[in-house]
Amino acid sequence: DMEILTCVLNGELEHADSMGNGEVIRAGEWQAMTAGTGVAHSEFNPSDERPVHLLQIWLHTDRRGHTPGYRQKAFTDADKRNRWALVASPTGEAGSLPIHQDARVYQTRLSGGEVRHALAPGRAAFVHVATGTATVNGERLTAGDAVAVEGEPAVVATGDGEVLLFDLA
Repeated sequence: DMEILTCVLNGELEHADSMGNGEVIRAGEWQAMTAGTGVAHSEFNPSDERPVHLLQIWLHTDRRGHTPGYRQKAFTDADKRNRWALVASPTGEAGSLPIHQDARVYQTRLSGGEVRHALAPGRAAFVHVATGTATVNGERLTAGDAVAVEGEPAVVATGDGEVLLFDLA
């Protein structure tokens, strides 16, 4: 069973699935789909002129047999500007999309600021730079780069770009 998270950075992505959902996901929006016991779906760029830039993340669920589900939510630039916005979590806390896994997914849009995320003992982070550049715990990264952070008390990021953080068990 999988949780499929889709983040549209630019453009639009059209989604249709066997649960009857037919949505357009726009820049700044996230989709969380629980594949669970089975779902058929398709995704495509509805525009002939504008490219779409997206990230799609697949996470194993905490157990097998979840009922398939679909959620979608917009996170504004104000939600993300120089702060970690919680976009997905096991409980749907703080307006995030609920997922069936002990993981919390955050997004920030750095514009010269610094963001810090404390890691609880035994937790690790995976940080992905989606656009622009960022320095993460002293490592300079550019779009497409990622770094795993283990055994550290926090993740500190600075720079100019869109950054995702996965807080993992």
